[in-house]
Amino acid sequence: MLNKVVQAVRKEIQQKVEKVKIQYKNFRLYDFGSYALNRLTPRKGYTLHENIAYGLKARQRLDIFSAASPLEQRPLIVFVHGGAWLHGDKKDYHFVGEAFAKEGYDVAVINYHLAPQHVFPSYIDDLSLALNYLTQHQSKLNIQTEKIVLMGHSAGAFNIMSALYHPTPYSLQCRSQIRAIIGLSGPYHFDYKGDPICADAFDQTVPYQQVMPYYFVETNTVRHYLFLAANDQVVGHSNSEDLHRILQEKGNHSQMITIPGTGHVSIMGSVSSLFSRYFQTKKQILTVLEEALKP
Repeated sequence: MLNKVVQAVRKEIQQKVEKVKIQYKNFRLYDFGSYALNRLTPRKGYTLHENIAYGLKARQRLDIFSAASPLEQRPLIVFVHGGAWLHGDKKDYHFVGEAFAKEGYDVAVINYHLAPQHVFPSYIDDLSLALNYLTQHQSKLNIQTEKIVLMGHSAGAFNIMSALYHPTPYSLQCRSQIRAIIGLSGPYHFDYKGDPICADAFDQTVPYQQVMPYYFVETNTVRHYLFLAANDQVVGHSNSEDLHRILQEKGNHSQMITIPGTGHVSIMGSVSSLFSRYFQTKKQILTVLEEALKP
């Protein structure tokens, strides 16, 4: 009798886990207004160059938003989207490119390979390839890579942090030009084993201590800005708190910034020109950008 009860409980838990997986795989920023955001995003103040191949594979594409009135020394923001490494596309983040291009920043928004067909570190491999491509072809792309800011949301925040802090360091030609890294609601220190949301994105036989950027922080001059959504129900604040602590222990700059009134998804959507006046997100990002890019 007891065995039957245990089996029934296990079955119920498994069904719930599978339901969460399906829900999250079907989760799209579109569900929270991405379609409207992008349809209503202004088309003035920048030039958009779409689907630039930074590699030979289909997902190795990026868009560049060139500012109509660029800032001096042409700082470049490289943005990496989230989506639990399972979904997401650069076309859903037109509003991010517009939001910062109108402020004078050139913005590159990249795609990368997704799980479950691809697992870590393929996402970071793609980002490394994209960064080297941007550096090598900056003249052709009409950008400059002397002052680079890496920015990512959720899984994208993990990706940009892992580009710097990885078990096998990447050969980034622009490493010394990376002035700041801005992570929004990033998962930097968690155990993905059996995780109902993102287990498929990692090799389950590899311990998380051999993957998470938290364990590979090195001393450098990059300025780290860890943005937290006050009401985040997806990624725990401990991820940023842990990373903040280890960065400071290594002597690195690190600052945590909590955005009131936002959740895991809305912290990103609040950057849009349609909503930025109602939230602190974009204002705070612009403030840290100015700080990080001072001569």
